[in-house]
Amino acid sequence: MTTVADSSEDELLARFGPLLPYGARTLVGPGDDCAVLSAPDGRTVVTTDVLVQDRHFRLDWSDGRDVGWRAAVQNLADVAAMGAQPTALVVALVLPGSLPVTFVEDLARGLAQVCAPLGVGVVGGDLSGGRDVVVSVTALGDLNGRAPVLRSGARPGDVLAHVGVRGRSAAGLALLAAGIGRLDDELVAAYLRPVCPLVAGPAAAAAGATAMLDVSDGLVRDARRIAAASGVSLDLDDPAQTFGDELARLDAAARATGASARDWVLGGGEDHGLLATFPPDVRLPDGFRAIGRVGAGPAGTVTVAGQPPAVGAGGWDHFGPGSR
Repeated sequence: MTTVADSSEDELLARFGPLLPYGARTLVGPGDDCAVLSAPDGRTVVTTDVLVQDRHFRLDWSDGRDVGWRAAVQNLADVAAMGAQPTALVVALVLPGSLPVTFVEDLARGLAQVCAPLGVGVVGGDLSGGRDVVVSVTALGDLNGRAPVLRSGARPGDVLAHVGVRGRSAAGLALLAAGIGRLDDELVAAYLRPVCPLVAGPAAAAAGATAMLDVSDGLVRDARRIAAASGVSLDLDDPAQTFGDELARLDAAARATGASARDWVLGGGEDHGLLATFPPDVRLPDGFRAIGRVGAGPAGTVTVAGQPPAVGAGGWDHFGPGSR
């Protein structure tokens, strides 16, 4: 088994570089001091995110493809949430010397599995040695002539809508943590390789979405971010009505782990669905379901069927209790 420590930086790059997609907007790709991208809109959407071993993924649960896939999706989801088309990723890696080189190659393949079908290039980055695996990704996107969809645009009377799955990633994590991941391979896959409806972001922007974000830390927690940024309140409908299909899908896993499917739907993170608000007279784009409404206040307040959400629906905080 060849490890990272057995290879020079140039040898590592030579092994995984050819596995990365070039991208439709790439004019100068990896290998120079900087990449060069075309930006027809004249504006660039930029976001960055980081994955840290044993905080965002575990090597006994995830292979390199899983980590690469997850790293791509969680960044591209943020670009889509602005209503933009993703164009490129820049990826920096911290790699322990004992890590097999095949893991790094598979990570590149995971990035490519997500990016290549979208015409998104992985156009550069950096390598460093370290104790744990760290993957830092910067994603770029193009607005295609539209205004960005911000978190701050929701207005009283707007419809609150969601596209994507709910609670499945949290359920998969719970199954893995309980040592019974084999109970439901589909839910485990939703945690290891989440799927974001990326094309729904630009579609929502074109339909007139007034606010939008990627639901990465839980539905209630991220809804509160829209409410605070927009100076409005949000009332979510009873999830038994809006997400009855998801609750039914999660029921067996919840019973097996002693958890609450409702809490997973309202508070589970990393499904990477999109939460958006639309004027009441707008026809929702394909895939979106109406799940609530925007009110006049108090600003930043989120309720569920008119009541404060349960504690278990609070969502994920990187620096909160249980995160360390």
